[in-house]
Amino acid sequence: MRLSKENAYDMLTGVGILGTGGGGDPVSFGKPLVDWDYQRDRVYEITDPEDIKDDAFIVCGGYMGSVSAFTSIGDMIESWETRFELHEAMKISEQITGKKVNHLVPFELGGANTTVMLSLAARADITSVDGDGLGRSAPESQMITFVGYGIELCPMPVVTKNGSIIVVDKATSPALADEIGRFAVVQDGGAGANNHYHQSGAQLKKAVIPNSISKSIELGVAVKDANANKTDPIDAFLDTMGGQVLIHGRIEDVKGEDRAGHWHVLVRIKPDDLKGRFEIVVKNEYMMVMSDNEPVVMFPDLICMHYPDTGHGVMSSDLKEGLNVVVTAVPAHERLRYAGSTKIGKKAFSPERYGHPELEYKPMEEIIGRLH
Repeated sequence: MRLSKENAYDMLTGVGILGTGGGGDPVSFGKPLVDWDYQRDRVYEITDPEDIKDDAFIVCGGYMGSVSAFTSIGDMIESWETRFELHEAMKISEQITGKKVNHLVPFELGGANTTVMLSLAARADITSVDGDGLGRSAPESQMITFVGYGIELCPMPVVTKNGSIIVVDKATSPALADEIGRFAVVQDGGAGANNHYHQSGAQLKKAVIPNSISKSIELGVAVKDANANKTDPIDAFLDTMGGQVLIHGRIEDVKGEDRAGHWHVLVRIKPDDLKGRFEIVVKNEYMMVMSDNEPVVMFPDLICMHYPDTGHGVMSSDLKEGLNVVVTAVPAHERLRYAGSTKIGKKAFSPERYGHPELEYKPMEEIIGRLH
């Protein structure tokens, strides 16, 4: 499928919601990149996972850094014409493996990280997979379906914004490669590109979240039509994605800091029609909703925050006191849940990674059913 510019815009609306607060801002980052590429006759093209040859060579990748590094594309877009860190990382993957990359697969859904992979594919004259490793965004490289299907994170080339190159050849724990790469990008420009999860087409078909880019386009169209027809865009979201509304409310408090390449925040929301308060734990993305200090929805299930009037996604970098929001929750794709249930996945996805080592993941429908 060749994406028209309108398709790309609709995708940005979709990934802006499904990105669960992270993955890069679709308005100030994704849209300028789409406009820039399409003005230069670069067209984004996606291939259904089922149409990819079993012996194809695919690499995953994206940019890493705090959400604050991806609120605007700023001076990046012009510099990428002469030096695109993501392309450099892909070339290093080809050198390491001795194979030519046939397709790219985005790490996650997000305004930056989906779009940059589509842009790289267009520049390299290959296609992106219609899919990604999460069906949402996540703050760390090991939080992905691929870890549960025996696809190795390493070797992981990292190219920083300022030009340092690090290859994490092997890491002894799932999070260590990410921590090494993140240290490098924080020290050298605040952002950087990586490549990882080298895989065959056969491996990809078993592990990828399939058709998530085309689903994002479908969601974007549904929300756009709802706004045009003056119907409820939140209903349009639920009709397209399933899930449920958790909260209509107002943000009372936002406390946090940018620390070690992550945006760590605790958000308190006063619901319009319920007693008590909800808190959302943020590590770049919305990782957990709590009510009365008890978890309600936990990663990898999707916590989406919307502007009530448009239904568009609220980036975690835009959280502020007094903002009216709607919070929805959607069960994670079965492949992501499976990955999180494996021995390595339990460690890779652990609530300890977002500050709650005392907790274990429970599916949202199990917790919410118990609360009712």
